[in-house]
Amino acid sequence: MTAPQRPRVPRRALDGVLLLDKPIGLSSNDALIRAKRLYLAKKAGHTGTLDPLATGLLPLCFGEATKFSQDLLEADKTYEATMRLGIRTATGDAEGEAIETREVSCDEAAVVAAMARFLGEIVQVPPMYSALKRDGKPLYEYARAGQTVEREGRQVTILALEMLSCTLPDVTFRVTCSKGTYVRTLAEDIGEALGCGAHLVALRRTGVGALTLEHAVTLDALSDAAEGERDQWLQPVDALLSTFPAVQLDAEATRRFLHGQRLRLADLVLTGEAAQAERVRVYAAEEGKLLGVAKLGEGVLAPERLVVTAAS
Repeated sequence: MTAPQRPRVPRRALDGVLLLDKPIGLSSNDALIRAKRLYLAKKAGHTGTLDPLATGLLPLCFGEATKFSQDLLEADKTYEATMRLGIRTATGDAEGEAIETREVSCDEAAVVAAMARFLGEIVQVPPMYSALKRDGKPLYEYARAGQTVEREGRQVTILALEMLSCTLPDVTFRVTCSKGTYVRTLAEDIGEALGCGAHLVALRRTGVGALTLEHAVTLDALSDAAEGERDQWLQPVDALLSTFPAVQLDAEATRRFLHGQRLRLADLVLTGEAAQAERVRVYAAEEGKLLGVAKLGEGVLAPERLVVTAAS
């Protein structure tokens, strides 16, 4: 006799953004699965991964917000990190075995001077333990098989780099960097510049674009909250678009926009930053609902991505 099947829990058509403070030891995908289950959400996605070793801000998108997750993938990121000088590891962080040990003979002033050399545009060689693919296979698979393959350097930008504390051999710093930057590679390169090598022992992401940890919540807090209380931590869909200037449309322009029609700029009233922007977030003036994002150019406002629920 077969056991009766458990009734399937209905999923919610949920739209919004959750600013999650990811714990150490959990992959971004595992964190997403847990949050999605807690919210009973039909559709969810994250906006770029954090290594299991890393903690901090992981914006999760539900429903219509997933349409705009790419914008955060392109955004600058801010981290607080601790590197340990004198030891290089196979992975560039504390998860890998030590492969070289050298004496740390520098002082705090030398560390500050070395860090200053990495401000601005730099070239990084992606680490072997990364998800970048070569011939269709992630680099970390080659690394786990004991193979090293040639990688081309990639240009990234270090927008800000500040020492927070220095208790040698450990140095804690804050960095704001462009997309594609590997902070563990930055730590390794600073260590090489000091002649002693280094690896990352802690990493916490504190900002993604305009989003910060200020309104973030932990998985433990979500788990402890009653089902009806969890929605208080959801940000609206346009939390992902706060850096885009806003445009308001009247009822007729709203109708045409939601049908994917391009609107003549001469028929619209654009003020401030919106008049000079390349991309804008678009709202229905009467109801204040987000309609989507659009591109400006060649005298028209062209719909780029629409929010389905805005027309409901």
